[in-house]
Amino acid sequence: MTPFLEYRKVRKRFGENQVLDGVDLTVNQGETMVVLGGSGTGKSVLLKLTIGLLQADSGDILVGGEEVAAAVEEEWMEVRKKVSYMFQWGALFDSMSVYDNVAFPLRERKLCGEEEAKERVMDKLTLVGLAGARDLHPSDLSGGMRKRVALARSIVTEPQCILYDEPTSGLDPITSDTINRLIRRLQSVLGVTSIVVTHDIQSMFRVADRVAFLYEGKMAFVGTPAEARETSHPVLRGFIEGRDPNEPEP
Repeated sequence: MTPFLEYRKVRKRFGENQVLDGVDLTVNQGETMVVLGGSGTGKSVLLKLTIGLLQADSGDILVGGEEVAAAVEEEWMEVRKKVSYMFQWGALFDSMSVYDNVAFPLRERKLCGEEEAKERVMDKLTLVGLAGARDLHPSDLSGGMRKRVALARSIVTEPQCILYDEPTSGLDPITSDTINRLIRRLQSVLGVTSIVVTHDIQSMFRVADRVAFLYEGKMAFVGTPAEARETSHPVLRGFIEGRDPNEPEP
């Protein structure tokens, strides 16, 4: 397998809080890696380090074999052509239509003319099942539809990798399953590499090729979903089973 994302001894501190304390993780080209962990453990921080929204204190981050941890802004712009970020709440522009929201990164980066942009936008809206919503605004959409628009915007630049920050957060189970199926479909159709940060155990089992568990600043477990289900790590086991790991097992 060919690595696409590599994290080597990555550290990040906020004041007295050592959030990441030597994270090691490799995400292979074309796979979906789900990162689990409790609130505040640094899952979203890891994603933001990957595209330069935050800077690591130390360690190496490689994207497509190129070191990026110490990149300057101009270099980050090149990284962001390869790696797209889907924000937890979508981060759509309320004043823009669905079409213009999806077209925004193409126009902002001047990646193509309007004719090609139209083709790309409608292709991606069709892929997420929202071609008929092109003229609506975010206020007209349900939570699940807004997530799908954000997903279309994430893939309209045709990145090699997508970072998903809690893609099913706040959604009902049926809508969550729709998003999970879309994540899997994009992997199949587009061949993208993905990191999915989530608290949703059902989503993890639905989309993951492999699972990484972030605990006390390090990856305490990396393996397949089946291996995660059988883990002896007490905190991960409690997380998967939805119970306090300090309580005895039934």
